[in-house]
Amino acid sequence: MFLAYAVVAVVLSLLLVLSAVPDITRDPKITEGLKALGVPDSWFLPLGLVKIAGALGLLAGIAYRPLGIAAATGVVLYFLGAVMTHVRGGDRKGSATPAAIMLLAVAPLVLGAATV
Repeated sequence: MFLAYAVVAVVLSLLLVLSAVPDITRDPKITEGLKALGVPDSWFLPLGLVKIAGALGLLAGIAYRPLGIAAATGVVLYFLGAVMTHVRGGDRKGSATPAAIMLLAVAPLVLGAATV
């Protein structure tokens, strides 16, 4: 179980960092769509930093599992909010990616809890 947690934590951390870069750099391909959903421009940097914090927490959870569980919980909640934002904004098709990441984030949560 530990090895499964470590692999999923590393993969999800990489995905989170890759997802944070467009937020932090304000990539127009990403920011325009989010602005259309009502996300203020001032939120992009904090949202990107939260994703990076989640990635770091998942990686730290390899050594200290309670931190990884807390980080995975935060990532699930973050992407639940993203799904809700897309659905509320009428972009049901656009909610597929955050929903997939949210479901992936459940794996380190369950695996982390199983290896405490």
